[in-house]
Amino acid sequence: MSFQTKVLYTAKAHTTGGREGGRSRTSDGRLDVQLTLPGAKGEGTNPEQLFAVGWSSCFLSAIKLEATTQKISLPENVSIDAEVDLCTTDGQYVLQARLSVSLPGIDRMTAQKLVDGAHLLCPYSKAVHGNIKLETMIVEPRTTSDLSMAL
Repeated sequence: MSFQTKVLYTAKAHTTGGREGGRSRTSDGRLDVQLTLPGAKGEGTNPEQLFAVGWSSCFLSAIKLEATTQKISLPENVSIDAEVDLCTTDGQYVLQARLSVSLPGIDRMTAQKLVDGAHLLCPYSKAVHGNIKLETMIVEPRTTSDLSMAL
């Protein structure tokens, strides 16, 4: 594979044991996680949760960049809830995802333009485009009670 772009950052991680009781650690030590199967009891996380966190944080940054480009002021409480499903189809493992984007105080048409623009900017969105089923929804802000029930 030939790379012809300017590398801005390279994340490096070492994983042992896979999702069944394994461990992943980044080269700088800032992330060190125990891995478990989805839904398993006890400590640990799984690749789907890590993907949801990575994608939603990157996508939120892309929304902010798009808002700056369009000269739109965003409120501080912009948020994204990401859901990543591990599925099987025809005996093959696949992912599908939902991104619920909350842009309080932004009208729906403007919010949709920001979300559409963010998908064109976000490296995660570009990587999965056409490869997984994705639904992106613009939603109302969650209340404090909604958040505590979700956790």
